[in-house]
Amino acid sequence: MKEGAGHDATWQHFEENSQTAGLSQKEVCEDICAQSMLSAIEHDRYVPNAELLIKLCRRLSISLDGFSLAANFDISASQQFNQTVETLCNGHEYQKLKAFLLAPATVEQVETAAQTQAYYYYLGVAQFQTDSNLDEAQANLRLAIQSAPEMNHLSTLTRLGLISLAVVKCTNQQPAATVKLVHQAMQDIELASYEENLNIIFYLAAFIAYKTDGSTSTFTDVNRAIDFITAHNSHYMLANCYRLIAQIAMDQGDDDRQLEATQRQKFLTDLFHEHVQEHF
Repeated sequence: MKEGAGHDATWQHFEENSQTAGLSQKEVCEDICAQSMLSAIEHDRYVPNAELLIKLCRRLSISLDGFSLAANFDISASQQFNQTVETLCNGHEYQKLKAFLLAPATVEQVETAAQTQAYYYYLGVAQFQTDSNLDEAQANLRLAIQSAPEMNHLSTLTRLGLISLAVVKCTNQQPAATVKLVHQAMQDIELASYEENLNIIFYLAAFIAYKTDGSTSTFTDVNRAIDFITAHNSHYMLANCYRLIAQIAMDQGDDDRQLEATQRQKFLTDLFHEHVQEHF
């Protein structure tokens, strides 16, 4: 189960680094892209695809490590508390995350409906990753869904709660409940205002399909995830998608497809340092 990744980077890095390097916009984008596109990137009007991002970062000597586009959700008005959640999530330190969230000092910081929803979502994710009995994880993910500020609107966080609960139901071998929750999480998702965290929902839907039947039809689900991610000029969760394809291909004895998917996954992992699910 994935959680939102840190959103450290703004595209103003390009403008700042070009000034530091003494390069004009024209010099930065020469043989890479139009000057107007670089300006759009700097002002958050356009998100570059992986190939363009790599070329620009290399020209300006910018590390790609910090370019994680998905945003975490605030559990508090205090940025110190939010930063702690982000750090523990990004480090996959789920035991520490659970302990931090259960601490009275943290609970006292949760005030609004949006913060309450985020709090229960992160707690449910942490418990899923650490507890052998998933009853509390399931209960807290339900609370996250029920705490949505707008019950008639499926926000990205509500969709994440639904798909995460579907993973729990799948793990507990409850296929009917799993299918229903996946359907709810994916309902009209292509019409939703795009956020990088929507990539997680597509990936988890494919992962659940693999866990429930492991058949060739799962390729359709994971390819749908890849199409959605790349259509939005994103890279987030692509490495995990190709890892899943490699796993399916290995299960089916398709060595060529497994090798191709593994190579793509490793390339993306090396490039963007995305944490990849290794054990299925």
